[in-house]
Amino acid sequence: MDSSKQLGELKVSKLLIKFSIPAIVGMLVNALYNVVDRIYIGHGVGSLGIAGITISFPVMLIMMAFSVLIGIGANTLVSIRLGQNKKEDAEVIFGNAISLLIITSLTLSVIGLITLDPLLKLLGASEQILPYARDYLQIILIGGVFQSAGMGINNFIRSEGNPKIAMYTMLIGALINTVLDPVFIFVFHWGMKGAAIATVLSQIVSAIWVFWYFFKGKSLLKIHSKNLKLNPTIVSGILAIGAAPFAMQLAASVQNFIMNTSLVNYGGDIAISGMGVVNSIITLMIMPIFGITQGVQPIIGYNYGAHKYDRVKEAYKLAVIYATLIVVLGWIATRLFPEQLVSLFNNNDKELIAFGTMAIKRFMMFLPFVGFQIVSSTYFQAVGKPKHSALLGLSRQVLILIPALIILPRFFGLEGVISAGPLSDIVSALLTGIFIIIEMKKLDEYHESTIATNIESENNLFDNNNLLSDENIIRTPPINAIKDC
Repeated sequence: MDSSKQLGELKVSKLLIKFSIPAIVGMLVNALYNVVDRIYIGHGVGSLGIAGITISFPVMLIMMAFSVLIGIGANTLVSIRLGQNKKEDAEVIFGNAISLLIITSLTLSVIGLITLDPLLKLLGASEQILPYARDYLQIILIGGVFQSAGMGINNFIRSEGNPKIAMYTMLIGALINTVLDPVFIFVFHWGMKGAAIATVLSQIVSAIWVFWYFFKGKSLLKIHSKNLKLNPTIVSGILAIGAAPFAMQLAASVQNFIMNTSLVNYGGDIAISGMGVVNSIITLMIMPIFGITQGVQPIIGYNYGAHKYDRVKEAYKLAVIYATLIVVLGWIATRLFPEQLVSLFNNNDKELIAFGTMAIKRFMMFLPFVGFQIVSSTYFQAVGKPKHSALLGLSRQVLILIPALIILPRFFGLEGVISAGPLSDIVSALLTGIFIIIEMKKLDEYHESTIATNIESENNLFDNNNLLSDENIIRTPPINAIKDC
């Protein structure tokens, strides 16, 4: 069976498992980039090293945001075009996406390197943290184009029905990073620079792997030089669809900036380090959800384009169930072993462990609702409704969280900063519930309309076939008689 046609024909539950498990593994492995860096830095450099990565993280999120904008935006369009059997159109979109990824990543790297120190100070780096953040981020920026290529283009491997290959992209990179980190930090004593070099080298290998997949000739989508020329219409379409996840990633950067500023004002450097640890733990628990959304996105997109709305609804419901199970398990771990989780990053700094333990309990209070919220936002993105997706994504990252981060600390200090997270989780989940109930009713109507249309087509076909019945054959002049006339 054609690797893309299986999206519309295989059993949805099996298809979701087939696509999501490799994506989950890949996203977990991808999460190890920052988590492994922080674990090794926490033991090899100390809490200020963790703070340095935490301060740098908003910049890294901005770089990821542009990769998501282009990669997922174009991938959604490609999935729909493949569902419509328009392969050439899909390849044009793919080519434009490659050019956009390279141009934007190089531009961001240059701007970041030119404004590095002022940028880090703006993000909340103290005089103690600044050297650590500078050593790390400048190398990450130099390798930004490889991160963008590996992450952005990898989406298209999944969209054409090869989730395992997409998983290998992230698996290879993360394994290299995990091996090189301790060598560069503990053997070569390169500290923050060593962690960054290990990350960039792993991203280079991932980028090479991605391009090799498309150039070896076995991929469904092909890279043609003529398609690399930017088409304004296609670019605007990519940006429109990718705007929702881009806004969420960009909002995450803004949220990290505001949170870091509040943490510095109300808790100092130790609060920055502690929330860096908490964010790493959250990343490990949330990344499987993004793996599920990456797995379900091409399934929903293809079947929506093919008007198979019953499969769209089934895929969405199963994704929500799987996502909720994962976050509930993660939530239970944070209730039972908070101190042990924080100690993974540094088991000597008692102040860091105490703050991190308190923060992880409070910040992840409503984690079980996050899976539903993320999957639902991705659903609207997959069916080409970026405004709905953007609103739901921004409700959690911007519309609720950022005002809470600004207002609550004024009354409750450091506890207000930490309490902003669970407040945004529960309110955004309620808002998402309203939107998804309305959407599911519309999907049922689309499905019933499709069934009615199919029945009408079958009836027309039956009527036409009646012309060939025995009775009609008797009454109809033979072909030879017609020719003789």
